[in-house]
Amino acid sequence: MRLALSSPAFAHGQSIPRKYTCDGEDVSPPLSWSGAPPGTKSFALIADDPDAPAGTWVHWVLYDIPSQNTGLPEHVHAEAKLADSGVRGSNSWQRLGYGGPCPPGGTHRYFFKLYALDAVLSLPAGSGKTQLLFAMEGHVLAQTDLMGTYQRR
Repeated sequence: MRLALSSPAFAHGQSIPRKYTCDGEDVSPPLSWSGAPPGTKSFALIADDPDAPAGTWVHWVLYDIPSQNTGLPEHVHAEAKLADSGVRGSNSWQRLGYGGPCPPGGTHRYFFKLYALDAVLSLPAGSGKTQLLFAMEGHVLAQTDLMGTYQRR
């Protein structure tokens, strides 16, 4: 079995519901995963928009998600650390937690990337995507993604 990521809110390649964007409630969507490889000690999640005009925009960074987790509920709070859902990193708004899609124009793609790791990284809360990717080097057992789109109306 391979690592797979899905959401009951939207299918891969489909539109992300307004509720999960800056035009709605701006809460994180529910996610679920399966197929974690043996030896998984934690998960990390990065959600970003490679279509942003100024370069890739980071919407969500989470790490040290406990290995027994098989998903995240809707509206994961932005506290620095919660035992059941890991440590919050900084997004491109320099805030902890989730910031939903809010493209300035056109349809953008949003990639939710999940990594199964052979270690707990113990990075401080507020670490960014670059710090997380560096810390994950040599620890990624498997990875997968879920892509949704959004266009403001």
